[in-house]
Amino acid sequence: MHMSRGSRTAALVACAALLLATSACGDDQPEEATTQQVRLYGTDGNMSNSYPDELGDRASLVDGMKGTTPLTPLPEDFKKRLRTVDPQLDGFLYAAEAYDAVVISALAAEVAGTTDPAAIAKQIIGVTNEGTRCGTPAQCLRLARDGEDIEYRSVSITRAGFTDAGEPATASYATLHFDGERLNDAKTEFVGAGDESAASAKAPPRAGDPTGDGDAPLVLGGLLPKTGDLALAYPPLAAGVALAIQEINKAGGVLGEDVVWIDGDDGTNPEVAKATVARHLDGGVHVIIGAGGSGISAAVLEDVVKAGRILFSPSNTAATLTDAEDNGLYFRTAPPDSLQGRALADVILRDGPQKIAIVARKDSYGEGLQDVVRSELERAGFGGDKVRLLSYEPGEGADAPPIDFSDGAKQIKEFGADAVLIIGFGESAAVVRALADANVPLAALARR
Repeated sequence: MHMSRGSRTAALVACAALLLATSACGDDQPEEATTQQVRLYGTDGNMSNSYPDELGDRASLVDGMKGTTPLTPLPEDFKKRLRTVDPQLDGFLYAAEAYDAVVISALAAEVAGTTDPAAIAKQIIGVTNEGTRCGTPAQCLRLARDGEDIEYRSVSITRAGFTDAGEPATASYATLHFDGERLNDAKTEFVGAGDESAASAKAPPRAGDPTGDGDAPLVLGGLLPKTGDLALAYPPLAAGVALAIQEINKAGGVLGEDVVWIDGDDGTNPEVAKATVARHLDGGVHVIIGAGGSGISAAVLEDVVKAGRILFSPSNTAATLTDAEDNGLYFRTAPPDSLQGRALADVILRDGPQKIAIVARKDSYGEGLQDVVRSELERAGFGGDKVRLLSYEPGEGADAPPIDFSDGAKQIKEFGADAVLIIGFGESAAVVRALADANVPLAALARR
């Protein structure tokens, strides 16, 4: 077809304008136009306002990161009460579960009529099922003292009680969003999980009259992460425990005396935790509240069971602990990751990724949740060619070398993942830094 010179000039101008408008001008094309942005996702171990602090001056890398955590919509009154014991509290991760672990322990001792750990353990499941419903320590303790069967419902135990394995039959999960360097509470979404029919229907053994002769006080010992990789979760855990003990003792205590609390650190480290457990056993602790991480509880469980004491965690989620050899002495208010994995996979899939990398710390929590999420993604049609599994050694103790995830970051870039799930605690910030250093096109960098 023949064109006049004027027509050809006009056509070239129009073409040039189109090329500029679409940034499709050959070798000068900006990389951002063809590079798929990579979204970050997290879990209960790192989706907290303390996590960006681990990144220091690179805290903005979490901007846009999303993830899940076991969390019920907390009543404002409960949050206010928590802040009376810790006015600086910034976040509520596992505060409700810590509160309920302490209250359930106290109620079980009151119903058992003794502080003997074996007798308390036999009542823990029962006080959450098949009785007169009550929702505060004062109300529940009053019913227990009157010899009534009770069914405790409160901030984390809401829809159903414990299963025969001593863990919640149902759970609520929150989807959390980082906007900048802070979680945006206005974007938090809640979804239920679990099955109410899984709650135990077994009647607990009948206890004697709760006289408390010679048994009190009930002594609880802490095994919470004051230090270590999970230390970012400590303030809300500690606040939940402190509030529960305050309210129990205000209601008359257990078996006529105030509950005693002996503090203790798990260090997010098996050696530190074992030393703390040994001190608690020597100190006459009846129920140990903790540990923070699933791997730490797994490491100390044998010692606790051998001594005939109770280990009651507010934050363990590893599915493997459901069938742990515990002689009926291990309990948790946090739901197992068999429930969290489904909620987490759903959050990721809603964004329509093409390839997903799942990075996990090497322990029962990290690798266990990684496997659950992988299974859920496979059920959704994401086979092995679309999912890449990686892991890292978290290290133990203050002298542990820094985490080097540089090779893993290169693998993720070569794989072409557009979604990266990071399962870990505070130390997993090293994964985020490594991804940025490897020039993985994180979504947060594209927004600057």
